[in-house]
Amino acid sequence: MAPRRSSCSSFIVKFVVSLLIVASILSPALSLPNNQTFEPEKELQKLRRIRAHLKKINKPAVKTIKACPVSSDGDLIDCVPSHLQPAFDHPELKGQKPLDPPDRPKGIDSVDEVTHSIQQWTESGESCPNGTIPIRRTTEEDILRASKFGRFGRKPRRIVRRDSDGSGHEHAVAFVNGQQFYGAKASMNVWTPQVTNPYEFSLSQLWIISGSFGNDLNTIEAGWQATLYGDKYPRFFTYWTTDAYQATGCYNLLCSGFVQTNSKIAIGAAISPRSSFKGRQFDISITVWKASLNILDPKHGHWWLELGSGQLIGYWPAFLFSHLRMHANMIQFGGEIVNSRSSGFHTSTQMGSGHFADEGFTKAAYFRNLQLVDWDNNLIPLSNLRLLADHPNCYNIRQGRNNVWGNYFYYGGPGRNVRCP
Repeated sequence: MAPRRSSCSSFIVKFVVSLLIVASILSPALSLPNNQTFEPEKELQKLRRIRAHLKKINKPAVKTIKACPVSSDGDLIDCVPSHLQPAFDHPELKGQKPLDPPDRPKGIDSVDEVTHSIQQWTESGESCPNGTIPIRRTTEEDILRASKFGRFGRKPRRIVRRDSDGSGHEHAVAFVNGQQFYGAKASMNVWTPQVTNPYEFSLSQLWIISGSFGNDLNTIEAGWQATLYGDKYPRFFTYWTTDAYQATGCYNLLCSGFVQTNSKIAIGAAISPRSSFKGRQFDISITVWKASLNILDPKHGHWWLELGSGQLIGYWPAFLFSHLRMHANMIQFGGEIVNSRSSGFHTSTQMGSGHFADEGFTKAAYFRNLQLVDWDNNLIPLSNLRLLADHPNCYNIRQGRNNVWGNYFYYGGPGRNVRCP
């Protein structure tokens, strides 16, 4: 059966890209600085590379669900046979199929969320057939938005929590380290922070970390990010790297790595509904854990991801990693922004809700029910939780504990203000 295609979003993107190319050819002075010249052949080569890459990562679909006009995010969701997803381009996965689910960590509460958030594309009422997974279709516009073609799908190079290198990454985080960890769980409320320019982002996530803070850093990451695809919507995302964001790893399914098993959740799709200031709060729960320490188990050592209660998303195969093949030595939760200082001042990009931690519930962003996974697949409370805010006058963090939320913290801020020039 021929895949069903959208005539909405793909037409708009192609039309805009065509206009940009034509405008550049006819009037290069309008789009290029004085010290640059337009080279048509070079631009055409770039466009050919982009289209070849799109052909590689946009796999053949049995069905396409269009998010417009039903949803305002404009996404196209391709329903791709699970064994044809990008992960199985990897030499160690070729010819394989997704594994069956592992045992979930003991102690997961089946009713844990304030209000379950969903994804906008599902509001159409359509879904992907059994045996397929939903994948947000990557567009030419997505790739052109990257700073360099070779960096598409990857985070900017930097080291987690390092503030002295001038990379512009700023954090307000809680973390534990110095032990062997086998996973973590937390719930975080979802906001729509304002992001100042296309070179910046605002995200909230958990990090599973191992290795030194040098070029051998291994991380697994999951949460929500604003401006991931150039719009204002917070989107559910995953990430991994084995060399501190240099050459390995990627967001979502944009390279061979993460194996998706879920037919209902599209990684990279917009989250709806979102929290509102002094209004209703909506959060998502994320669990990452290392399945089975039994070396005879085919699921041995893989890192699995669950969204909400029971929505198993998929796994990162153990062979992707060096240090994380064994265990993590640090778990981190919280917010991160990029401060490009394009105006010469601190950015006004918001973290979390855009309000400081001191303002509390319904005003500030939060993480709650922070837990760890031990060697025996048990969820356990945190101890010795440490806090870090790189620039506390711009974004701060405050922790607490009670019987309902367990370990929790508020975090975030507006960025530039009278105390953060």
